[in-house]
Amino acid sequence: MFGKLAYDAGVSVDALLLVRFGLAGGLLLIVALARGSLRNLPRRAVLTGLGMGVFGYAAQSGLYFSALARMDASLVALILYLYPILVMAAAIALRRERASRRRVWALAIALVGIGLVLSGALAGRFDVVGVLLALGAPIVYTGYILVGDSLTADVPPLALTALVCTGAFGTFLVLGLFRGVDLGFAPVGWLWLAAVALISTVAAILLFFAGMARVGPSVASILSIFEPVVTVASAALVFGEKLSATQWIGGALVLSAVLIVQWRPQSLPELSRTSPKATADLTV
Repeated sequence: MFGKLAYDAGVSVDALLLVRFGLAGGLLLIVALARGSLRNLPRRAVLTGLGMGVFGYAAQSGLYFSALARMDASLVALILYLYPILVMAAAIALRRERASRRRVWALAIALVGIGLVLSGALAGRFDVVGVLLALGAPIVYTGYILVGDSLTADVPPLALTALVCTGAFGTFLVLGLFRGVDLGFAPVGWLWLAAVALISTVAAILLFFAGMARVGPSVASILSIFEPVVTVASAALVFGEKLSATQWIGGALVLSAVLIVQWRPQSLPELSRTSPKATADLTV
């Protein structure tokens, strides 16, 4: 939502991403250092975290915010939330997890749901490039999560997030030096950029960690499903965006499929508190 408001103030995608990760990465590094999360980290873990930001997270964020510049926030948020389903499908294909009837049903429901979301958009202005960018975001994010899960299982979540955001800042800093970044937008644009960095990134991540410490990663992941719901409601309130009946049904199916994937029986052990899977939802 803050990103859309920043665009209305004349902020470019490159400027938004540069400022967002510059502020967020710097603050998260300060918090991580203050809490000792970066202490005694192996060099390999530090380089891996930075690399995940430089390549994976920077690409995902670039695709997401580029799509947001071309499409309604409601649609982009719902499309992005395919990533838990894609992670599950990829993990099964790579034989990291076992297929089950519940997971197959979840995949089928998600595919039908996203089909309804996109078919509903055909009735209005349908931006093909925007849809491709939006679909690229969860695909790249899936790879980011799978790589992170195998390489950074023992890295504290706060340290990993700080390194990832710092790495992403490095990517957009280099791109800005080559392509140039226009910072001559309206002054109110800085307010929305600060909100993106401080509220929607730093505060969101720290609050997620605080909540996860109290209720556990499984419950925290399930509760994070409210993220696209809040986006849809906010977009309707602020921008007057409206989903058709078909899109509402499709969105409900997508979120239902995510809930099916995220829900774990009480008899199964919870995810490790230091696993990137447990923190996947807080770096969108």
